[in-house]
Amino acid sequence: MINILAYLPQLMSGLSITLILMLASVVTGLALAILMTMASYSDKWLLRKFVDIIVFFIRGTPLLVQIFLIYYGIGQFAFIRDSFLWFILREPMTCAIIALSLNSACYTTILLQGAIASVPKNEVAACEAIGMSKWLAFRRIIFPRAFRLAIPAYSNEVIMILKGTSLASTITLLDLMGMTQQLIGETYATVEFYLAAAVIYLLLNGIISLIFKCLQKKASVYH
Repeated sequence: MINILAYLPQLMSGLSITLILMLASVVTGLALAILMTMASYSDKWLLRKFVDIIVFFIRGTPLLVQIFLIYYGIGQFAFIRDSFLWFILREPMTCAIIALSLNSACYTTILLQGAIASVPKNEVAACEAIGMSKWLAFRRIIFPRAFRLAIPAYSNEVIMILKGTSLASTITLLDLMGMTQQLIGETYATVEFYLAAAVIYLLLNGIISLIFKCLQKKASVYH
């Protein structure tokens, strides 16, 4: 039986890529989700419809297809290859981050919209009563309240991002799954390495769940 511990440094190098993908996608996706959520409450009809179309497309197509469209599809256009964007879009890491971020942003936008709808109406009415503008009320009252309400559901979204990073191996990235597949190709120890990868993903999911439980407990103090 193969000694998995001897290959731990390779697995850890793959894990570092996975963590970079996840953290970059979480931060970028959350920032985009906030902007998209604000746009969805805009008075401009075209802006609201633009967000609706993006959300509909991303939620209606598999993440793997989105990764392929960005990594393989965009490069088919000559004007992209001739522009400064090609410096970014030719790299598999940045393409994977873009795909994961967009995917996360659209699902998080739906979560935030649902959380905003759950904010007590009397708090919204109080903002209007004291003369707060729409966007000031969002910034000071509605968004902070909605974020606290969305924490449990958002923890699941972060876990889904972590799992989604495994698809980055399909565009040559040696993340945890990519490194696992490479080691299997070298040693033919399929069960051992897939089991090791599963254990690592499981541990990461446990850590994420624990972090969000602490955040939820802290947020409940200010509920």
